[in-house]
Amino acid sequence: MTADTVERADGAKALRREQHGWYFYDFACSVYSTSVLTVFLGPYLTSVAKNAADAEGFVHPLGVPVRAGSVFAYAVSVSIVVAVLVMPLVGAAADRTGRKKPLLAAAAYLGATATTCMFFLDGDRYLLGALLLVVANASLAVSMVLYNAYLPQIAEPDERDAVSSRGWAFGYTSGALVLVLNLVLYTGHDTFGVPESTAVRICLASAGLWWGAFTLVPLRRLRDRQVAPHGEGTVGTGWRQLMATLRDMRRHPLTLGFLLAYLIYNDGIQTVISQASIYGSEELGLDQTTLITAVLLVQVLAVAGALGMGRMARLYGAKRVILGSLAVWTLILAAGYFLPAGAPVAFYLMAAAIGLVLGGSQALSRSLFSHLVPSGKEAEYFSAYEMSDRGLSWLGPLVFGLAFQLTGSYRDAIISLVVFFAIGSVLLARVPVKAAIAAAGNPVPDRI
Repeated sequence: MTADTVERADGAKALRREQHGWYFYDFACSVYSTSVLTVFLGPYLTSVAKNAADAEGFVHPLGVPVRAGSVFAYAVSVSIVVAVLVMPLVGAAADRTGRKKPLLAAAAYLGATATTCMFFLDGDRYLLGALLLVVANASLAVSMVLYNAYLPQIAEPDERDAVSSRGWAFGYTSGALVLVLNLVLYTGHDTFGVPESTAVRICLASAGLWWGAFTLVPLRRLRDRQVAPHGEGTVGTGWRQLMATLRDMRRHPLTLGFLLAYLIYNDGIQTVISQASIYGSEELGLDQTTLITAVLLVQVLAVAGALGMGRMARLYGAKRVILGSLAVWTLILAAGYFLPAGAPVAFYLMAAAIGLVLGGSQALSRSLFSHLVPSGKEAEYFSAYEMSDRGLSWLGPLVFGLAFQLTGSYRDAIISLVVFFAIGSVLLARVPVKAAIAAAGNPVPDRI
């Protein structure tokens, strides 16, 4: 065996080690997305806001009348606006210094701390809950800029669909595991000698502890790459760097076209994820146990869905598989509008359908975009991508909240999201992805 062969083998081994470490950030932070954002915080924060509401069901933050049932959706929107303001600074700092890992650690542990502090959310402290949600959700979005920017560096072009899908699968696996523990605690809270509200607060806080603990794995295994010096200080040039990134993206209009499509349809996905528990509890009258087991079903099937859609992408191409998943999302929302109240079996069927397309549609979107990023601009472009993924997904929750504010019906709110999938599908279908990859200066896979 030659020295060159040994060096390549060692390099491949080191890369696999990084990939395994990279998967574990999904394993760490996905518990926040499932246990906190999807299951517990929406209904619980709504109940806290109702405790603080007047006789007409309104709270008055800063003197503005807001329906208690809209507080959670509005807080999600505010958190995303905060993330928009911070992500350009972080993306520029990462690309200028090459030090993604310290920035990832800072964002992850700020979010994990805010989530752990949700244990103190009780009584009528809805403003505390909204503030912690804003900090945790914005921190997650910022951390994902840095996490996603590692993908082009740790995976070759022909393996990114598989690596990205495995990352999502790790995340859904941890989400399912922790939800089982949450379900045991919540349903048996009397046995454990704790009130129901305390059980919920323990579930919220435990997600923060899990997030912080397992973030240690990627921080140990991922490594930063050296970059050429970039002149000025990173924080002061963050917004100028964003403007430069957007100007640079104008030279890659097909990449920009994909981002626009992703912005639209992912806004719908993120809103369904964050508002599903509110819809189930407030409109369908389902109890918390039903909601937990439904989301657990989503987690289990999402693992199979992410891996299965990754395999389908190798046969049919990522773009076709994503378009098929968006058609399924549209059917899910249409069916959800007609779901009868107090019918858990129908809700479980909808949850199963969501699970089968959720992980794959997100994983394949991430890996497809990685092919469209010019070399050396990963963090900058993934900062823009993350704005589409989480940072600009404020419109869906805002539309959802306004629909309920104006009509008092969560059914009207949920059906309004169909437009995001319809428009996103049309825009994605118009993007010639092979030409977009070639225009970015990257090798074009045989099937994409």
